[in-house]
Amino acid sequence: MQAVLTPEQMAAADRAAIAAGTPSLTLMERAGIAVAGAAVRAAGGAYGRRVIILAGKGSNGGDGLVAARHLAARGAFPVVVFPDDPGELKGDARTNLERLRNVRLLRFAERSFARELRRAHLVVDALYGTGFRGVLAGPPAQAVTAVNQSGLPVVAVDIPSGVNGLTGRVDGPAIRATITVTMAALKLGIVFHPGSEYAGEVEVVDIGIATPQFPEVIGIPEEADVARVLGHRPLDAHKRSVGTAMVVAGSVGMSGAVALATSGALRSGAGLVTIASGASVVAEVHPRVLEATSLRLPETPQGTLAARALDLLLEKAPTVDAVAIGPGLTTDRETVEVVRKAVAALENPLVADADALNALAGDPGVLEARGAPTAITPHPGELGRLLGVSTASIQADRLAAARHAAERFGCAVVLKGYRSIVADSSGPTVIITTGGPALATGGTGDVLTGVTAALLAGGAEPFTAAWAASWLHGRAGDVLERVIGARGTLAGDLPAAVAGVIHDLERLVP
Repeated sequence: MQAVLTPEQMAAADRAAIAAGTPSLTLMERAGIAVAGAAVRAAGGAYGRRVIILAGKGSNGGDGLVAARHLAARGAFPVVVFPDDPGELKGDARTNLERLRNVRLLRFAERSFARELRRAHLVVDALYGTGFRGVLAGPPAQAVTAVNQSGLPVVAVDIPSGVNGLTGRVDGPAIRATITVTMAALKLGIVFHPGSEYAGEVEVVDIGIATPQFPEVIGIPEEADVARVLGHRPLDAHKRSVGTAMVVAGSVGMSGAVALATSGALRSGAGLVTIASGASVVAEVHPRVLEATSLRLPETPQGTLAARALDLLLEKAPTVDAVAIGPGLTTDRETVEVVRKAVAALENPLVADADALNALAGDPGVLEARGAPTAITPHPGELGRLLGVSTASIQADRLAAARHAAERFGCAVVLKGYRSIVADSSGPTVIITTGGPALATGGTGDVLTGVTAALLAGGAEPFTAAWAASWLHGRAGDVLERVIGARGTLAGDLPAAVAGVIHDLERLVP
């Protein structure tokens, strides 16, 4: 996986590199050289190019000063603009300021800065680094706003100024970069939305800082990681050896949820999938998913699962390898009790979504007490209900929310959304960078539930199944966005697209 560091982890890695013998001045020099190289590429050359370097008073500004020196050496005409007092520069940044020769240095003033922008070919944003929190104000905010309005290409150092380095939030003016040159590893602020949008193209540069394994590891899965989870399908495989699943889902008026989850499981490699739903729902769905078997369960007069369904579910469960529960069940009183008692009693690996999570929100102790392997796949509203907090508080710090839920409930948690977060009770966290607006349509979460169930049935641990399924689901959405378009993609298109993605990955299986 590709490592992603928090600002605190990056600072620790930086200190470790210095303690191991690499002077901090050397690290800054390497960073500045990398930024200068990116600026030359973005400007289409160095000679004669006019480059504005917006320099802050910290180490980020120092990187910009090094870049200015190297750009001047290559024939460019850099001008360094300080929105804050350059007299406040200290340490390595001060040293690099004193090393500058034949480089214009200016204090920010709106009119003169506007003139410089009209003459420039490129801007380097070296104002603030990953430690930034809050809102830009005063001259820095004025400078950033002017740069954005200029339309010039911008190279950001480590992270666009104005973007929260931990959450990716943007609460005021922020640089919209063309390229972000980030040192040693990706940072959270340029992975999470909207920071990822402000970062533009991201270039990770090795400047000699190792990225050690921290207790709270964060990673981004790559194709080879997912391929290893899928593995080879043996020549002598049969429908039971590759994994069997039961999908407990659906109600009258919500039969599509059953079909989507079941198709997602089948197209992801489950050898046999049983639809467990009300008798009338099974009658409607079965002709649409011919490959599934069925378990017809007692219904209430409203077409939801009746209390008598529980015994039949528990009787069937030992014959399958994994269970998916939740899509389209509704929150009918009897159904809620069936869900809670089933989650408490089932010993199978389980993925719970949608109305199963709504049922558990009324009694989260059921989930806390469950000892069998479990994954949950909530959207922010569902997770908020489970934790007893608002959706806004979940969205304010999605990483912390997902980790808290994983620790509290002792299971894998997929906090869905753009850049879904997959957390585990044992500590690791994964950020899913596949998926986008093509998934913004009803039923796509049901498909994810089915994909996750298939991987659980195939023997993957809940955390692994959760992040691999989320990656596959997102990549399928990306494929459909290119072929059909984001607006025209339907949830029903996803299962076959997932199968295609899996087929493409099989060439990478070691």
